[in-house]
Amino acid sequence: MTNLCLFGAPLDTGNLGVSALGLSTLQAIAHRDAAANLTLFDDGWGPRGATLPAGKTNEKAFGYHLLGARYSMRVYRAESIWNMRLAAWLGRGNHPAIAAINNANAVLDIAGGDSFTDMYGPKRFNAVTMFQQLALRVGSPLILLPQTYGPFVHTQARQIASQIVARAAMAWARDNQSFHILQELLGKQFDPRIHKAGIDVAFQLPAQPPRSPLPDTIQRWLIDRPRPVLGLNISGLIFHDPDAAAKQYHLVADYQQVIMSFLRLLLQKTDFNIILVPHVLTPPGHYESDPQANTLVHSELAVESQGRLAVSPPLLNPCETKWMISKLDWFCGTRMHSNIAALSSGVPAAAIAYSPKTAGIFEACNQLDHVADPRSLSTSAMLNQLFQSFTQRASAKSRLVAALPSVLTLAITQFDEIMSLARNLPPARNCPLLEHVA
Repeated sequence: MTNLCLFGAPLDTGNLGVSALGLSTLQAIAHRDAAANLTLFDDGWGPRGATLPAGKTNEKAFGYHLLGARYSMRVYRAESIWNMRLAAWLGRGNHPAIAAINNANAVLDIAGGDSFTDMYGPKRFNAVTMFQQLALRVGSPLILLPQTYGPFVHTQARQIASQIVARAAMAWARDNQSFHILQELLGKQFDPRIHKAGIDVAFQLPAQPPRSPLPDTIQRWLIDRPRPVLGLNISGLIFHDPDAAAKQYHLVADYQQVIMSFLRLLLQKTDFNIILVPHVLTPPGHYESDPQANTLVHSELAVESQGRLAVSPPLLNPCETKWMISKLDWFCGTRMHSNIAALSSGVPAAAIAYSPKTAGIFEACNQLDHVADPRSLSTSAMLNQLFQSFTQRASAKSRLVAALPSVLTLAITQFDEIMSLARNLPPARNCPLLEHVA
């Protein structure tokens, strides 16, 4: 039996992108090894059981374990990373997290897809790397799943990242641009046999029709199609506090103005219906809430949209959201995985990219010219590039459809390699740190 642990892809965060990574990874494992014993570390409390229902990739339901793992100062709780580190240091093999890691053939880590960076601040970087370092300390082989590496603002963060990737049993980047950063981190320790360029695992996420009925307006637009439909994803992270976002991500363009002006331009210049699609479903009042951003925008444009603007309810899971995006004629997203849902479905898309992570994914799909970067473009230049992307959607779709087969094949073969290695790695249970534990 293959014993695995999975960090960095909890299903309970409200971030559909992270959930998409988790679900895609679960399905990839279940498809290749239905008997695998998997522990998924999430934001919950204590050990729990869970089941992945049968689907297109896994013919049978796949049972797995959930175990809470938090960057929490409640050091008395077993779920706290500090408690886990102390348990590892003391050689406490009966600690639930240490036992799972110690028995694992491999610890898989995906860092939320894009959190192996200090761009989001030291707390998130520490939360990600401390779990990776825990696996290495226990002695379990660490496999870094396809993800973005960097950017790194501080020298210390880069040094920590370099040490982790150098000690990993395997490391995958999810695009060529990030692969170059991985190579830089490794330096002379780069080994093409274990350090590879892949693609985001969510390209394999299946699309599923919503279990609950969509609002009548959206249902009619997507099924009856009285006119073409496009989708727009607004990032609450950037929208709600534009000054803070501009400072943190070095934005030149005014994100709020880009969103409002672009929607007005689409309403004036086209006859398309428009659906606002949230991808981080935190509640109103949360600084990242996409639904709240959608509500604010819809309220401001309600009169001038004349019924052509609708808000998707924040109730859909990643597979259902991908299904809805797959029904669109064009899409524009700020959240990375909202765009991946479009691209992997063959829907032409434009990205509003506030970090380097987006360009590599679009380049892999031969769509790099459909990335609008507010860090280098003015507000007016952003509007021009986004509208140009919209007008060129037909040619973009042709190029996307031509590029997709190789991208989707890579999404399959990379996990074949990952699972092949994981099956053949010895667990850490005999590691010197814990060998005295019965």
